[in-house]
Amino acid sequence: MSLFGLPPIWMAPMAGEAASAALVAAVSAGGGFGQLGAAYLAPSRITEIAADIRARTNRPFGINLFCPQAWTRDDAAIDAYLALLAPWHAELGLPAPVRPAVCEEDFEAQLAAAVAARPAVLSFVMGDPGAARVAAVKAQGLVVLGTATQVSEGLALQASGVDGVIAQGFEAGGHRGGFLGSAEGAGIGTMALVPQLVDALDVPVIAAGGIADARGVAAAQALGASAVTVGTAFLLVDECPLSPAYRAALLDARDSDSTLTRAFSGRLARGLANRVTRELEGTALPAFPQPNAASRPLRQAAAKAGRAEFISLWAGQALPLQRHPGSAAALVAALARSWRA
Repeated sequence: MSLFGLPPIWMAPMAGEAASAALVAAVSAGGGFGQLGAAYLAPSRITEIAADIRARTNRPFGINLFCPQAWTRDDAAIDAYLALLAPWHAELGLPAPVRPAVCEEDFEAQLAAAVAARPAVLSFVMGDPGAARVAAVKAQGLVVLGTATQVSEGLALQASGVDGVIAQGFEAGGHRGGFLGSAEGAGIGTMALVPQLVDALDVPVIAAGGIADARGVAAAQALGASAVTVGTAFLLVDECPLSPAYRAALLDARDSDSTLTRAFSGRLARGLANRVTRELEGTALPAFPQPNAASRPLRQAAAKAGRAEFISLWAGQALPLQRHPGSAAALVAALARSWRA
């Protein structure tokens, strides 16, 4: 056991297709620490999935939320974005895209549901939850973590009272989790970010980004990380409910296919380049989360139709290091081999 009495190998909380009870429970039951990416879940679904996780394992797990984002609804910009999506809707035989009535879940209601679910850890990304929220969650006996892409963000989170900081390196898949400077934070690699945060902070640092095998785990520990969190490698374990098209794209991808894009959500995220990322490169888009909500019907239909060129294929730069990990427990064991107790 390691940080906070938890195993040192954590599964990154991945929202979307990977946000399943089966995957989270398999990681925790397999000797790691599973986390539920609850950012897109309604409060009632957070409650349901947390209960399902508990029905599958008595091991601890975590829940992650996106901090509230500052944005203003822009129907003209949404309409312009929908016009870009319209030909792809037609190609898939879908009705013309329409403006989403709601672009995001109620954060405070999500937070209340997450706290009531009693995870071992409640983590936040894309912002500083603030001292009042942190104190309130900690008062319920939960460990609270924030996500930093640079030292200034780590210091801000520490000042808010978090128990630890997740160092998200530039290699990490999915949305950038920063909040100071640019909207997405800084582009610092894991190898450079982790030791700087370790030196600057008094709270533990958890390494994230570019870690997919035992070598990455050993490197992160050598840099001072108190635990590691791995995302992309867990997308390919047996228990992950990815669509066949998404899984096939991950298995076929080369290292050079990794890209940063705002095309699907309006916020910078790392994934595999495809038709959407290439054709919308450089296009002005509405602020996150408006494109994320507007493109959801296209992405969901494309997944069902096996059309990976229209799916947000989130994945990190270390994807080629872990093609066939087997079960979640097997991957946890492989990663943990190099962690020195």
